Amino acid sequence: MANSLALPSLLLLSLILLASLKLCFCMRYSLLLGQCNPSGYLHGRTENCNREDNSDCCRGGESYHRYHCSPQVTGETKAIMTINSFAKGGDGGGPSECDNKYHSDNEKVVALSTGWYNHGSRCLKNIRINANGRSVLAKVVDECDSVNGCDYDHDYQPPCQNNIVDASPAVWKALEIPKANIGEYHITWSEA
Repeated sequence: MANSLALPSLLLLSLILLASLKLCFCMRYSLLLGQCNPSGYLHGRTENCNREDNSDCCRGGESYHRYHCSPQVTGETKAIMTINSFAKGGDGGGPSECDNKYHSDNEKVVALSTGWYNHGSRCLKNIRINANGRSVLAKVVDECDSVNGCDYDHDYQPPCQNNIVDASPAVWKALEIPKANIGEYHITWSEA
C-alpha cells in the first residue's frame, strides 16, 4: 500500500518541478504574450563614467534590470533610439564587437540590445531605421549589452534596456532629428 502512494506522490512532485522550470522560462520571454521580462538585476557602483552624449552612469546602491531577450523583430519593430559615439575615446567604450574596430561619428552604425544582437547574427548587416518621416540604413557593429554593465568594459554605464537601437551621430543627422530631441527617440526598425 505504501508503494502505491509513493508513485503518485513522485509523479506529482515531478509535475510541479517541471511546471516551475517552464515558469522560469516564461519569466524571461513569454511566447504566448510576446513579452520579454527582466531576467534579474545588476547592482550598480559609482565610478568614473564618460558623460559624452549625456550618457547614463551607474550609481552605487541602485539596481538595474538585466535582459537576455528583446521584443520580437517584425517589419516595424518599435524601439528607442539612443545616441552613442563609436569613435575611439567616445562614450561607447572599447572597439565594436562585430569587427573589433572604432567607427567615426560620420558613419551610420548602430548597436542593438542583447536579444536583437542575437549572439552576433546581425553583425555587419544593415537595418532600416524609420523616424521623423525619414528612413536610413545603418550597419550593426556592436551589442548594446542588456545583461552586463556598471564596469570598465561598459564605461560604467548600466545595462541597456531590451528595446534599444544605439545609433551614431550620423544616423541621428540623416533622420534629421531636431537637436532638442537628441538623446532618446521612439523609432521603428526592420532588417534591410
